[in-house]
Amino acid sequence: MEVIIRPMEKEDVDEVLEIERLSFSIPWSKEAFISEVTKNSCARYIVAEVDNKIVGYGGFWVVVDEGHITNIAVHPQYRSKGIGSKIMEGLIDIAKKNGISAMTLEVRESNIVAQHLYAKFGFRPLGRRKGYYLDNSEDAIVMWKYDL
Repeated sequence: MEVIIRPMEKEDVDEVLEIERLSFSIPWSKEAFISEVTKNSCARYIVAEVDNKIVGYGGFWVVVDEGHITNIAVHPQYRSKGIGSKIMEGLIDIAKKNGISAMTLEVRESNIVAQHLYAKFGFRPLGRRKGYYLDNSEDAIVMWKYDL
């Protein structure tokens, strides 16, 4: 299975939105994604394609010399196939090219699969945001990767 990683474009938003809705209890809106790819100069988003179908995406915001990962998701039918790793590799590569020295993200305390993925790429838990998730008041684990 060939996975192509490329920049997200406005035309990709409907497919990305489907994955977003299948992946998160409080999904971002179509307007939010359009704004990210057309108006937010700090945003860097990519998609993963298999056979011309978008099967995953990820993005981060450039904040001075740090990257704040906003979201990463893979379509349920394509999970456990290494696509999340390809997306992480793509985001880290873009961060390096943008002079980013560290990256951070929040992940649900219960999302052990995602925590393992991030740890594989050198992210370490360094904080907690109590009651961060609005749907169930679950804590977020704050993970950081330094020295990109």
